[in-house]
Amino acid sequence: MSKTTYYFDNAATTPVRKEVLDAMMPFFTENYGNASSIYEVGARSKNYINEARKIVSDAIGCYENELFFTASGSEADNWAIKGVAYSKKSKGNHIITSAIEHHAVLHTLEFLEKQGYEVTYLPVDEYGQISLDDLKNAIKDSTILITIMYANNEIGTIEPIKEIAKIAKEHNVIFHTDAVQAVGAVPINVHELGVDMLSLSGHKFNGPKGVGALYIKKGLRIDNLIHGGAQESNRRAGTENTPGIIGLAKAIELATTNLNEKIERVSKLRDYTIKEIEKRIPYCRLNGHRTDRLCGNVNFSFRFIEGESLLLMLDLKGVAASSGSACTSGSLDPSHVLLAIGLPHEIAHGSLRISIGYQNTKEEIDYLLDILPPIVERLRQMSPLYDEIKGDL
Repeated sequence: MSKTTYYFDNAATTPVRKEVLDAMMPFFTENYGNASSIYEVGARSKNYINEARKIVSDAIGCYENELFFTASGSEADNWAIKGVAYSKKSKGNHIITSAIEHHAVLHTLEFLEKQGYEVTYLPVDEYGQISLDDLKNAIKDSTILITIMYANNEIGTIEPIKEIAKIAKEHNVIFHTDAVQAVGAVPINVHELGVDMLSLSGHKFNGPKGVGALYIKKGLRIDNLIHGGAQESNRRAGTENTPGIIGLAKAIELATTNLNEKIERVSKLRDYTIKEIEKRIPYCRLNGHRTDRLCGNVNFSFRFIEGESLLLMLDLKGVAASSGSACTSGSLDPSHVLLAIGLPHEIAHGSLRISIGYQNTKEEIDYLLDILPPIVERLRQMSPLYDEIKGDL
């Protein structure tokens, strides 16, 4: 087995920072009380959770009573979408989304369609952005929810969230954004954006897995997803994951401190990677918007190769990357995102996503850039289509 030395799959998950782990450890062994208990050790846990809620709320610009902890970003997406669908059913049954959403959104909507809800899937342009005119034209009297991701997990394209929120407000439609990839990567203030709900997940910004959060605008009542106890102000049952919540708070505090400096540094690595790949490897295509893009996202399609083989050969060289969403890594189908931006199946199959984290260095990028071209060339030598192209040159 190869030992992974170079990790470039930060969009899938990130390593927990030491400061985060250190902050979490006492809540496994010392401050382990159930936060719903009235005795001192439980009340102490409750106080720490309240402090963590303030930290996370401040990081995204909301009030503390607007933030609810979940077990994941997927749960937050499910809660936002199903919660609106069920609570607003008397008003309508129409939901608008985009064709490139994460499967936590798409599969939730497919579930609702089986229950009689109507869903409009907005197309995207070649860069992965929706049309605001398409959005306006899709809204009708029965529309109860718009759910559009903040930034795409595969190609990194950032959507015009503030403009979408304005349109939603003008039509009195609730707007949810899946910001799992965006929190910790771009500055976010939910009140300034005008969104009604926002999902986030701790493990995407060097926090622990198994903890996320959903922002719900004050005054917005939606149905609960999980029933049981009275935790999270009677809105999300389940014993609080105190260590995870503490870790989430510490991670988002670290991720958003000096965020603009981090964005500038990671963006330089991203742009350098894109420039060098385009220079060194022919017949490649950058996927996603060139400027309206997450600072750490690089996604290329390489003609005449198959993405899975590329990933395996990179792994043998100690490099971890991906061909798209980790949630679909077992699928043989090409990425729905790449198909939505217009790529044919054979090119979509040859994609590589390099997602750069705060911990990555230029030296690591240079190693990747040294090994990637010969791997691509070796794989292309196995393609009869590539032989025909070379023969014509």
